[in-house]
Amino acid sequence: MKRFLNTFYVLSEDIYLSLEGENVVAMRDKQEVARYPLHTLQGIVSFSYAGASPALMGACAKRGVGFALCTPNGRFLAQVSGEISGNVLLRRTQYRTADDMHASCKIARTMIFAKLYNSRWSIERTRRDHGMRVDDTKLAEASQSIKALLPQAISAENMESLRGIEGNGANTYFGAFGEMILNAKDVFYFNSRSRRPPLDRVNAMLSFAYSLLAHDCASALESSGLDAYVGFLHRDRPGRESLALDLMEELRPCMADRFVLKLINNRMVKKTDFVMQDSGAVLLTDEGRRSFIKAWQDKKREELKHPYLGEKLKWGLIPYIQAQLLGRYLRGDLDDYPPFLWK
Repeated sequence: MKRFLNTFYVLSEDIYLSLEGENVVAMRDKQEVARYPLHTLQGIVSFSYAGASPALMGACAKRGVGFALCTPNGRFLAQVSGEISGNVLLRRTQYRTADDMHASCKIARTMIFAKLYNSRWSIERTRRDHGMRVDDTKLAEASQSIKALLPQAISAENMESLRGIEGNGANTYFGAFGEMILNAKDVFYFNSRSRRPPLDRVNAMLSFAYSLLAHDCASALESSGLDAYVGFLHRDRPGRESLALDLMEELRPCMADRFVLKLINNRMVKKTDFVMQDSGAVLLTDEGRRSFIKAWQDKKREELKHPYLGEKLKWGLIPYIQAQLLGRYLRGDLDDYPPFLWK
């Protein structure tokens, strides 16, 4: 079992990271502002343009500590990687599977099935817990529409039909997403999904949560011996961690979307945590990102029972468990890849 360590997030745009002995040192204007032992970290995510020293990046690569560089707005730029982990036979199997569209579709459809299942379960939880405060009819209709897509997804025979099913499910789910927002709807309104750029506060939080989840999935895959850049549903594209995007599909509704809903419904975010730019983009402020990431780290420490393994685990370990299960399937230890079905 992988030991659950911390991820070090650098939010200020003027922070430069360096290595001193076995410590990561954060510097501002050549003055030390923080330091952390490198051995206690599983990853570093920097939203700073100031960068990091080659010595630190080399140490992270050598020790298997994920180091991701993002823009201050949360868009992924690059990741530092060391020697390939895991055995070469697993990766060769992964590449052969990715080249086989039928084999790729078999894995992709289980991931999309889980995404739809978890989306529906998110809606059902809101109906169960807050049925008197929401438009239950609208949510019930969305739930039934997504339920009808489940057998279609698991039996899809090609990527084109699978993507169509996934798109229909996403449209239905996000069409009802605003109904799951219970508080301050005048501030946290949601009409549709907007990405680049996010055009409202809810989309700003969803995009930021997806960036954090993508980093966790990429680190999980690499630590399990898989190549995060070679996916099955998301096809090869230079610089894109396609398999990480595949893996996070099933985790979006339960890890990212429910987390954003929790922040809003429990009044853990406020209007002043966001800034609206002249272009129409809505972004988290520095203070907003700090609060967001603190809550994200707290979420990753919460426990749940894994539906396939039947063991209690921390949420932060779920991407690692799923990456290991995917590796076992590719090795032939499992007949099918068991996706994460939230309960």
